[in-house]
Amino acid sequence: MPKQSTNTSAKKVTKAATVKKTVAKKVAAKKTVAKKAAVKKTAVKKVAAKKTVAKKAAAKKAVARKEPVVTTIIAKFDAGFGNQLYLRGNCSGLTWDSGTLMDNTGSDEWIWKSTVVTSELEFKVLINDSVWSVGPNGVVFPGATVVFEPSF
Repeated sequence: MPKQSTNTSAKKVTKAATVKKTVAKKVAAKKTVAKKAAVKKTAVKKVAAKKTVAKKAAAKKAVARKEPVVTTIIAKFDAGFGNQLYLRGNCSGLTWDSGTLMDNTGSDEWIWKSTVVTSELEFKVLINDSVWSVGPNGVVFPGATVVFEPSF
């Protein structure tokens, strides 16, 4: 009988060693999987960070494009009761053939605003779209505000 117990003991030791090797292999496999997952997560985070930075940059550009450039002409002149000031020009919706009514914001202040001026704009102010102001044409650039005191 002693041979059987030795044989059984040897089997138990061999089995225990096999279990340890299997456990060690599983642990090593889990570590490898964990490392690969960590590398993938890091790569995903880096890509996500790059995308976020790119989106923010694109959003800033979009915001910059969406803000209109306002060009303003202010005429300081008391046109008198019942009279109105008109504006004629060479571009951006203005023509030399017919005038555009300016908005009266005070007893001696008339304003014209536009978001479509893209180049230098020459203009003249008229009373009731018939009496031209004297002197040289006024000039305004895109996004600028000019205060003009016409003489008639």
